[in-house]
Amino acid sequence: MPYIKTRDGTDLYVKDWGSGRPVVLVHGWPLSADSWDAQALALADAGFRAIAYDRRGFGRSDQPWSGYDYDTLADDLADVMAATGADNDAVLVGFSMGGGEVARYMSRHDSKGVVGAGLISSIVPYMLKTDDNQHGVPEEQLRAIGDGIRKDRHAFFATFFKQFFGVGLVSSPVSQEILDWAWQVSRLAGLKPILACADSFGHTDFRADLAAFRVPTLVLHGTADQIVPIDATGREAARSIAGAQLVEYDGAPHGLTVTESDRFTKDLLTFLGK
Repeated sequence: MPYIKTRDGTDLYVKDWGSGRPVVLVHGWPLSADSWDAQALALADAGFRAIAYDRRGFGRSDQPWSGYDYDTLADDLADVMAATGADNDAVLVGFSMGGGEVARYMSRHDSKGVVGAGLISSIVPYMLKTDDNQHGVPEEQLRAIGDGIRKDRHAFFATFFKQFFGVGLVSSPVSQEILDWAWQVSRLAGLKPILACADSFGHTDFRADLAAFRVPTLVLHGTADQIVPIDATGREAARSIAGAQLVEYDGAPHGLTVTESDRFTKDLLTFLGK
């Protein structure tokens, strides 16, 4: 380590901090494992083992041409867990797109070694607006993401991260430096992975995966999330997962792991302590 090789030969960058019960952190699009640093540090200080990795195509990991579907991404998560020995008594926590890896792992790998799960600002169970998912995101809006990235990915993400962190005309919950950091991290991702993953998280239906959640599950979402609408995702996931604990952050944006970092870290540690 810090690299592990997946079953299809892709090298993934892994950060492994602390010792104790493993908590595997799966990052959002288009960031990297570094987006979990505040929580990983707190977890390690509290006696947990925090494991975070760069998704294939992002950060410091390889950028293969294929493998950006959720079956493969869930297999990558399984490979990280096996390589680090975190496939026993582990808690999986997925932010945004990362919630999809957690959900698909639970069903595809029969929740092997998992004793708890967290879905944070997650795209689970279904982002796309359909006749039976009326609170989802319209297809034309999802298509506009790809169009904007193809036209000028750097300009697209400069605007995207303002919405991501809830930056308005008058006030901002984050500094310009955080916006600059997020934009710089997005530049490390390959164009193919960015586009392919956007298609995957926008169009993958995880509703059938939710029955596989047979462990304590924390669902945490901001009510002002403009990237991943809470009604189609967080609230629906909590209704569909038996015994799930739903925590809503009133007025919080998508990137609440940063904007509400202290509160989120405390809630996560409280959940892990149960």
